[in-house]
Amino acid sequence: MQLNSIQELLEALRHGEMVVLSDDEQHTDGVLLMAAEQVDAEAINFMAVQARGLISLALTEERCRTLGLGLMVPHSRAPHGQGFTVSIEAAEGVSTGISAADRARSVQVAVDPASRPGDLVQPGHIFPIQAQPGGVMNRAGPAEAACDLTRLAGLLPAAILVSILDEAGEMAQGETLLQFAQQHGLKIGSIAELIHYRILHEGCIQHSGEYPLRTRHGEFRVLTYQDAYRGQLHLALVKGRVDSHRPTLVRVQAVETLRDALGCEPESGPAQWNLDRAMAQIAAEGSGVVVLLAQRETPDGLFEQLCQQSAGKPRPPQFAQRTLGIGAQILRDLNVRKMRLLSSPVPYKAVAGFELEVVEFVPFQALAD
Repeated sequence: MQLNSIQELLEALRHGEMVVLSDDEQHTDGVLLMAAEQVDAEAINFMAVQARGLISLALTEERCRTLGLGLMVPHSRAPHGQGFTVSIEAAEGVSTGISAADRARSVQVAVDPASRPGDLVQPGHIFPIQAQPGGVMNRAGPAEAACDLTRLAGLLPAAILVSILDEAGEMAQGETLLQFAQQHGLKIGSIAELIHYRILHEGCIQHSGEYPLRTRHGEFRVLTYQDAYRGQLHLALVKGRVDSHRPTLVRVQAVETLRDALGCEPESGPAQWNLDRAMAQIAAEGSGVVVLLAQRETPDGLFEQLCQQSAGKPRPPQFAQRTLGIGAQILRDLNVRKMRLLSSPVPYKAVAGFELEVVEFVPFQALAD
């Protein structure tokens, strides 16, 4: 069974149909989604009975702000970077809130342009997820993809979505996911293909300048990239020549005070790459790219780093979510296609949408031995 095109998915959404969306062409995970403004009790019941995962409501950051929905925890601390807000329920027109009809009513109130914070109560039986600005171009997640698809279909950028579970209660993958779509006559596509579609039709990163830069690791070229969604300036430090047919040594990160400015090391676990080490390794090999993302540290984030450092706890890898989106667009513009990533091995989904391939993860410890 072949994947449907993004245009076919958009047409299905316009007609009030559900669609299946997988992470990538290998169908590692999948969700069932539908435009929120077209959801009714029958749709909610189908999702609960057939897909059986947690039913969530993908909303834009702007919509969450309008409804006064705050995040449960910051994006940086949330599992997989998902922005779950407080759960909600319609203030009127529901009974227990858990029935399919009640949940459909809560969704309809949440996406009604006339609704305001007073039209909802917390907690409830609907679980909103705040999609990050820029959609899949910023984070290749299901909530971002759901808002992108409904927006591109000419509908409100909001969708009801649910993870698809297999008979064992695990996330449906591979052939099981394809069979689910076929059994229920649903269109199926991938986040990777959605990324590719948006690259061809839209853009949120623009190359704005290039400058020579002398460092203690030699001379690099610095290319600047404007972020149209956040108004930020990202940097790419390039050494030597980038060949799309050969693996390029790559590091993508935001600057962190403890790791990059102060050179702090965890007391346990492997040593980590930082900006200085990455530049030194690229200089030693004669070519490579460091992408510096303009992500600001929050007070809470810095405080968390200090607590982890003082407790001797190694920080979990942050690479995958940072790279997918902004960093990947920059790498693609630099003609990078195959990558040797200066990072510990981490999940790296939907990368094919940016026409990138990870051929090797290069942990710092491997070079330090």
